[in-house]
Formats: sequence, structure tokens, C-alpha cells
Amino acid sequence: MAVPPGLPVVIVGGLHADARRAAVARLLADVPGSVVLHHDLSTAAAGTVVRTVRDASGVLDAGEAPLVNDCACCALREDLVPELERLRDAGATRLAVVELWDSVEPKAMAEVVTAGGLTVTGVITAVDPALVLPYLGNGDDLADAGLAAAATDQRTIADTFARQLEYAPALAVADSPEADEEDRELLAQLHPTARRAPIGEGAPVDRAGDGLTVPTPRRAPLSPLAEAALAGFDVEAAAAAQHPACALLPAEADAHGVSTLVWHRRRPFHPERLYAALEDLTCAAARSRGRFWLADKPDTLFHWDAAGGALCVEGAGPWLASLPDAAWEMVPPVRRAAAALDWHPEHGDRGQHLVFTSPGLDRDGLERLLESCLLTDAEYAAGPDAWQRLPHAFDTLLEV
Repeated sequence: MAVPPGLPVVIVGGLHADARRAAVARLLADVPGSVVLHHDLSTAAAGTVVRTVRDASGVLDAGEAPLVNDCACCALREDLVPELERLRDAGATRLAVVELWDSVEPKAMAEVVTAGGLTVTGVITAVDPALVLPYLGNGDDLADAGLAAAATDQRTIADTFARQLEYAPALAVADSPEADEEDRELLAQLHPTARRAPIGEGAPVDRAGDGLTVPTPRRAPLSPLAEAALAGFDVEAAAAAQHPACALLPAEADAHGVSTLVWHRRRPFHPERLYAALEDLTCAAARSRGRFWLADKPDTLFHWDAAGGALCVEGAGPWLASLPDAAWEMVPPVRRAAAALDWHPEHGDRGQHLVFTSPGLDRDGLERLLESCLLTDAEYAAGPDAWQRLPHAFDTLLEV
């Protein structure tokens, strides 16, 4: 694969800092003329963000970007595109590698770079398989770990890592001696569609002087990681793949002690029984996500997002079945296509689609608990008007 013209930009992120740095070093070694741009947000408490630009030989330039509204991430956004434009206009850079600071999420930065008129050719999250489960299980606040990107940052290590992992279409995977088959299987089930590139596998090298005659190619092939960096990236498609209405959720799987349960039902949840079961459901798996339907709120699609023993539930807009026909033209095509694939003659796109992934998952117990939260036959037969009179148990959680 040839490097495209202009200035290709690849974004490399991840809370696994050692793996991320190794992936960036691998790209510098494999793509001659590549340059890394990094904003260090750890200095934000002192009022600045430190920017460095380096290539394989070392630091080329360093400077400071002042905080914007006391927000380190805002400073990054303001400074990133001008720096990339400077590299582009200088004309000497073959690939710009944006190495994100630990807790910065790639989605926001990919959208910033694209909106600035530059071409993102890849988004990669670097991962150490041995650390996937410990990070997914870590419900500590980023602020307590010194990883907050702003004073108002309320994210946790687990939910931040989950989003970093699932947004990227490519994973740079460290060859960790501590990782076992269960660790690697967990990574595979969490993001089965990801392109996985080993960090330690560099570009093929022509060898001479070993008694063999080796033909020299006109262009050396790229390494798997460099191929992933230049594979192409669609910001809109990536965002759609994370929206609960049309997310590309994992499929059923069970291997090496890790299971993924896909639970799909057409009957709505009883709000009070589901609310009472939230803690048990949240703790049942290392990671769970999807969409669900509450009987007392028939027009709202709810997003389920759990990691690290914490659950985020929020409204994600209307079910398409609740919209008038004229409003459908305003809905993105990918959303309409996803609804059409799963359309029910009575309920439309309303339904439960939850996915739980974890080592040691109690699939039978989890299914029984989920089933117990649905409306009973008698409750279901009472109809939508009666459902509206059920206890509005989620109102406090949703701050309605």
C-alpha cells in the first residue's frame, strides 16, 4: 500500500501508555518521513499544555499551548489543527502521527482533525491484552488517578478505556508475556471487527550478505501497523457505529473461559423491576452495552453502557416508530437501514438489544434475571395505556 498524497494523519491513543508509546515508535521506524505530534496534558495544573514534535531521531520542536477556559482538552483542540497544517505546508512529512495523551478519547480528536480539513487515514488504540480486564474493572475516577483532562472531568478509567477500545477500527496489540488465552479472547470478543496489528511486527526487511541473493523491491511493503494507519477512516461511519440505535455490537461467543451473551427481546421492560435489578445486571459482566425499551416511556430509546461496576443510562433520542413519516427524511440513512433490518410489525424498531461480555459469565443466571424484568403476560396484555401507569422508577436516574 502506498502512502496517500497530502498529509495523512493517524491518531494513536489509549490508556495503556507503554503499548501506545511502543506503537508510535513502531510507526516512526516503519514509515520513513513520519512525525509524531503529542500534547502532554499532565502539565495542565501549571496552566499549560506541553506540545512536542518528534521524528525517529528525536525531538524536532517543543512549545506550550495555554489552557482554554481552564480546559486542557480545549487547548489541545485549539492547537492541534494549526500544528498539523504547519507540518503539511512544510511538505517534508510523509505521515503525521497524533499521539493522544492517556485519557484523551480518539473520537473527539478525529472529528476535530477532519473538521479542520485534514485527512484522517487511521485511528488506532494501543492495547496490552494483559491489562484489558484490570482496566475494564477499574471504576476509579480519572481525577483520582491523575488522568483527568479537565477540572470538570468526571469519567472513570473503565468507561474511558471502553470507549477508546471500541471506537478505533484498528488495535495495536502489544506482545505481552503476561497475557494468556483468556486475555486475548476477551479482547477479541469486546471488539470482534477490529483490525489487530501486532506492535512488535515491523516492516519486512531485505537481507543481504548472508549468502543469499535477495531481489530488492522498488517499494518496501508496509508493516501491519502502518497498513492500519493508512487504511482509511470515515468519521461519520465511526460515530454511527457507536450510536446505540445502530451500533455494531459484538456477537454471541464462548471460548477460552470468556462469553458474550446477546440478549434480544421484543417485550418492554417493567421499569420498577428493571431498576431494582440494575446493580446485579451491571456487576454481571466486565462490559455490557446496548439499547433498551421501558414500558412507561415508549417513545424513548435508552442507551445502556456499563463498565467497572458502574452503569450509565441515558436517553438516546426517539425510536423511529414514534416519529411521523415526514420526520424520517431527517434521520441518517444508516439509522433507517438499521431499523429496517430489525423492524417489528407492531412495535417497529422498539426492543431490547443488550450485550454482556466477561470471563466466567453466568449466562443462565443473567438470562433469568433479564427475563424477570420484562412485562409479564398479563401486564403486556393490558396494553400501552396501562403501561403508562406503571411506576416511573427511572425518572430520578434520568433526572426527568
